[in-house]
Amino acid sequence: MDQTGAPRSRPEDAVVVARDGMVPMRDGVRLATDIYRPARDGEPLGRHTHTQVAVNTIHYDRDHPSHLVLPVIPAAREEGAGALRRPPRGRVVGQSEGGEARVSDATSPTATRPQPLAGVRVLEFGQAVSSPLCTMLLGDLGADVVKIEPPHGDAARGYGPPFVAGESPYFLSVNRNKRSAVINLKHPEGAALVRRLAERADIIVTNFRPGVMERLGLGDETLRAVNPGLIFCQVSGYGPRGPYAGQPSYDQIAQGMSGLMSVTGTPESGPVRVGVAIADCLAALFATIGVLGAFAERQRTGLGQRVDTSLLGAVLGILTYQTGGYLAGGGDPPRVGNDHPVAAPYGAFPVKDGHINIAVASEPVWRRLAEAVGHPEWIDDPRFASNAERVRHRPVLNALLTEALAGDTVDGWVARLNAAGVPCGPIWSIGQALESDVVRHLGIVQQVQHDRAGLISLIGPAIELTATPPVIRRPPPLLGQHTDEVLGELGLDAAERARLRAAGAIG
Repeated sequence: MDQTGAPRSRPEDAVVVARDGMVPMRDGVRLATDIYRPARDGEPLGRHTHTQVAVNTIHYDRDHPSHLVLPVIPAAREEGAGALRRPPRGRVVGQSEGGEARVSDATSPTATRPQPLAGVRVLEFGQAVSSPLCTMLLGDLGADVVKIEPPHGDAARGYGPPFVAGESPYFLSVNRNKRSAVINLKHPEGAALVRRLAERADIIVTNFRPGVMERLGLGDETLRAVNPGLIFCQVSGYGPRGPYAGQPSYDQIAQGMSGLMSVTGTPESGPVRVGVAIADCLAALFATIGVLGAFAERQRTGLGQRVDTSLLGAVLGILTYQTGGYLAGGGDPPRVGNDHPVAAPYGAFPVKDGHINIAVASEPVWRRLAEAVGHPEWIDDPRFASNAERVRHRPVLNALLTEALAGDTVDGWVARLNAAGVPCGPIWSIGQALESDVVRHLGIVQQVQHDRAGLISLIGPAIELTATPPVIRRPPPLLGQHTDEVLGELGLDAAERARLRAAGAIG
């Protein structure tokens, strides 16, 4: 017997689903699994704070060491209500060879607590990447994220090709773990509904142009006047002050204005953009850090605050030695292509059947490299006696190293250099990376059952927490998929929702 008084499930009955989700029906009963901890002595089962059901046995799937297997147990009933609680519907994210559903993001059998942000309500007013990525990360940590979309939806829903059953992979990549509600903010009744949602929210994240939320009556000061605990995060192009404060911006604009493009590429290529939306992604990460910091402060004071970050500031915030060199009087750093500006040899090198990266960042590694490529005499060559000398003589050194590497393949050199203790690696395409054993062991590529596209693969959370692991609880939502559900939580019945829909206030 387990601590619920129910017989323990047989191993073949083991099922794992996303936390906060629901396992499939069993004997006509929906099985709740949105909490993983044993009941305390004498503790009544039922609905407590973030609490639903007790589970006291978790073990590893032997064939997949990164996957936890969770025994199914009957759902508890709400105290006094006699009815099963209905948590949000979960999604299986893969199956083991034995047929058990599994999730490949938990790495410890001590993962028995509610997620860190379970019960936290987040409203997203965003599009494209920065705001959606921030709220997705909060959703990964357990927050209930409601994405407020206009009738035509987030513009990123149309970014493509490619498309999967009409769904944009661009949109899918930054919108898991959310509900979508279509509410027309330009309609007075739509704006009033959103204000009601904001009054009970913990966090709002927006990348609308600065001033838009204020014009809609949804500015941070207005909302915090009625909800003092609200954390309001604004992601903008250029920050809340200065001559560009109200201007729109996109990733590539910020890459150019930050100086990032001036140090990317070669002297011959001219400025080159980084191959991903790095300004958007960095702004999302800084926004997430800011929101979590404000949330920690609210735990002490009960008061929310405004959080600001920008695409421009986020890129400047990670330029480290590039900006540091300029501020120290070194002038504008040059473009050096695939070479490291202050270390050598450190860059990409051609070999017999492709290219590899080699990173020499210390004298012991330099000596090991020279010996591994068959040129121990380089160690005593005065041109290469120190890192500064190697940087100064980089063209000569790179030519010699390229000649030495020409006789073996990518796999051959990676094996030889790794064995010698020289940091190196192949240069892969996206497909090669995703299909590699290295990435497979990370467990970061996960399968999710999407409501329109079917079983799709997504990149899952990139962090692991042993006790409260991030999980994919929901697939990216369809446009307006949860409008009725979200408004029902405000107490609007079907007739009122139908009236608002006919009036154009909701979708």
